[in-house]
Amino acid sequence: MDFVAGAIGGVCGVAVGYPLDTVKVRIQTEPKYTGIWHCVRDTYHRERVWGFYRGLSLPVCTVSLVSSVSFGTYRHCLAHICRLRYGSPDAKPAKADITLSGCASGLVRVFLTSPTEVAKVRLQTQTQEQKQQRRLSASGPSAVPPMCPAPPACPEPKYRGPLHCLATVAREEGLRGLYKGSSALLLRDGHSFATYFLSYAVLCEWLSPAGHSRPDVLGVLVAGGCAGVLAWAVATPMDVIKSRLQADGQGQRRYRGLLHCMVTSVREEGPRVLFKGLVLNCCRAFPVNMVVFVAYEAVLRLTRGLLT
Repeated sequence: MDFVAGAIGGVCGVAVGYPLDTVKVRIQTEPKYTGIWHCVRDTYHRERVWGFYRGLSLPVCTVSLVSSVSFGTYRHCLAHICRLRYGSPDAKPAKADITLSGCASGLVRVFLTSPTEVAKVRLQTQTQEQKQQRRLSASGPSAVPPMCPAPPACPEPKYRGPLHCLATVAREEGLRGLYKGSSALLLRDGHSFATYFLSYAVLCEWLSPAGHSRPDVLGVLVAGGCAGVLAWAVATPMDVIKSRLQADGQGQRRYRGLLHCMVTSVREEGPRVLFKGLVLNCCRAFPVNMVVFVAYEAVLRLTRGLLT
C-alpha cells in the first residue's frame, strides 16, 4: 500500500506546486530575470496563466509512478534493513537506516524522472529560447524589414507537447539526450531524499503527542512541509546545474558536462548562481509536501482501517 499511497500523494503535490516549478526553472535557466516577481510578471504578461502550466501533462501522467516508486522503495528498503539488523521489519529503525533508505529511494527514481525532467524543462524554457533565436535571425544579413508584421515572422514552437518533445530529443540527440543532466539529478536526489525522509521521521517523532506513536494531522502537515523545505535547501545547487544541462539542447551547446556547467555558471554569474530559485523552492516545497504527506498518511490509515 505504500506504492499506492505514494502515487496519490505525488499527484496531489504536483497539482499544488507546478506553477511555482515553472517560475523556478525559468529563473535558474534565464539570467535576464532579476527575481521571482519579475519572472511571474513577465510570464503572465507574455503567456497568461497557461504559461505557468507548460509541460504539465507529462508530469501529471508520470508523477504517480515516480512517487509510488519513491515511497515504495523507501519503505521496502527500510523494512529489509530492519529485518537484517534487528530481526523484524517492524522494528524501530535507526536514523542511519532511514538515511540510507531515503538515499536509495532518490537514486532509483532518477531512472524514471530524467526523461520527463528533460521534456518539462525544454517546454518550460521554450519561449525564451525562441525569443533569443528570433533576435539572432533579425540581426543577420537575411533579417526581415522592420515594416514586416512580427507575428507571421515568428517560428512555430519546436516542441508541440511533452510526447513530441521526447520524440524530438530522442531523434536529434539519441538516448543520451533523454538522460541529459542525469549525473546532476543523481547528486540532487540522492542526498535530498535522504534529508527528506530523515527530517520527516525526526519531526514526526518530536510532534507526536505523549503516548502516541504518530502525530495528528497538524503534526503531519508541519513535518511534511518542513521536510520538503530542508530537502530542497540541500538540493538547489544541483537542481540549478541539472536545469541548465537539460535546457542546453538546442543550437550550439554551451556546456560539456556537469563540472563544466558548474564552473562556467559560477565564473559568469558568481557563486550565488548555485542558489538561484532557493527561496522559491522552499516556498513551493512547504505546501506541496504538506499535501503529499497528508495524502500519503491518510491513504495508509484508511487502508489499515479497512484491512483490520
